[in-house]
Amino acid sequence: MLMHGSLQVPTCLADVADPKRTALLVYDMQVGIARQVPGAEAVIAQIQTLVSAARTAGMRIAFSRHLSAPCSWMGVSQMRMAMAWQHISDPQEVKPWFPRGAEATEIVADLAPQPDDLVFDKLAMSAFEGTFLEFALRDAGITGLAVAGIALEVGIEPTLRHAADLGFIPILVEDACGHGNAEAAARSVEALRFAGDTIVTTVSDFCRALAG
Repeated sequence: MLMHGSLQVPTCLADVADPKRTALLVYDMQVGIARQVPGAEAVIAQIQTLVSAARTAGMRIAFSRHLSAPCSWMGVSQMRMAMAWQHISDPQEVKPWFPRGAEATEIVADLAPQPDDLVFDKLAMSAFEGTFLEFALRDAGITGLAVAGIALEVGIEPTLRHAADLGFIPILVEDACGHGNAEAAARSVEALRFAGDTIVTTVSDFCRALAG
């Protein structure tokens, strides 16, 4: 830990992995998303390890869920995104993939949130946009946010960048993230490394830092 006047400046994972000051965000590990991603079972297993370590350490855990608005409430950006995801060119053919209450929208059973976990819904890719996540983190005195889930190149990278812009210390647990496109995911990680404000780590290193 370096000092800047009276401020402590974390420089590595060991400086940040304080369960009282850092939270774990499990990003969009939903039934309907996991079944679209090759290797989702391995990602789930890695996140189970992370969650178990976080619970043992007393770390706060949050789960995000992506929702689809009804078509009547889809504006321009939501409709364009839905058309891109569903590979269609006619707005009349769009179907909401993740409506509230649908099985596809729920967190996978192997990662079922516990009563002490925070579960919140979103419409945007960043877990901060239009949600109460920032307020909840600041209100609890949280300064670091570790993120794992699906998909790295779609929503996790924007969330980590948004976290940095809000003054949080973002942590990417790379091997606990799934992706739809391996090349795009690799570019996301490389971009995060290049920007320099995200700590990129692994499940084993994160768990070791929590324990130690």
